[in-house]
Amino acid sequence: MAYGPPAQRDGTAAALAWLNRQNFAFPPDHGARVVTTILTDAELRADWQAELDVMRLRLQDNRAALANALVAATDGTPAFGALARQSGMFSLLPLSSVQIEALRTDHAIYLIGDGRINLAGINDLTLPRVVAAVAEVWRGA
Repeated sequence: MAYGPPAQRDGTAAALAWLNRQNFAFPPDHGARVVTTILTDAELRADWQAELDVMRLRLQDNRAALANALVAATDGTPAFGALARQSGMFSLLPLSSVQIEALRTDHAIYLIGDGRINLAGINDLTLPRVVAAVAEVWRGA
């Protein structure tokens, strides 16, 4: 900002400091208002619930596809079949830290250090690549 006289600068700085304090002391509540609007309107709530159902089913499908493909690619390794019995947005792959590092460095596939993979990041196009990479590091262990 360009300032004129010192009095103008001081006044502007004081006003900006006040605005800054207001945002930290009283954070915006847009998100809370949006949620309240959606949850208190029957039509909006039904739309939201339908969208949640679509995402839930997509994650279930991703999990089943990943588990089935990994079992097939690793000659029936039971540990990968267990993926189908897990739930949620993430899944734990039974990989060692060395295998996880190989996925990162050799295949640009990133997992958390405990083998956690985000199922939402997998789709029909990426599944074959992920499965091939996991099977490769599994066999190389």
